[in-house]
Amino acid sequence: MLEKCGKLRLGALTRATSNDVLHFIGTSLGLICLFAALLLQQWWLLLAVPVVSYAFAWAGHFFVEANTPATFSYPLWSLRGDVEMYGLMLRGRMHEEVRRLHSSSGCYEARLP
Repeated sequence: MLEKCGKLRLGALTRATSNDVLHFIGTSLGLICLFAALLLQQWWLLLAVPVVSYAFAWAGHFFVEANTPATFSYPLWSLRGDVEMYGLMLRGRMHEEVRRLHSSSGCYEARLP
């Protein structure tokens, strides 16, 4: 997904490092709620997974970047992008990938940190 030009543009939607951090925190907390629900068999915690995850991501988009999250228009692509971003951040490769995408093909409008 990150390779393609299109409506969901990594870097164009999440330029700010602080927004990346909010996405990472939200996804991490969502995963903690998921694992806690499974381990403790407290199924109500499953309701917290999307709430916690998206609350942080949306706060980043609304208050840090002042834009609309892609989740509203493209929920499945947005989820896929979040999972991909999370993996890149876990491996410490997020900024490297954003720079690579910005430097290739002119597909992304650059405003790099």
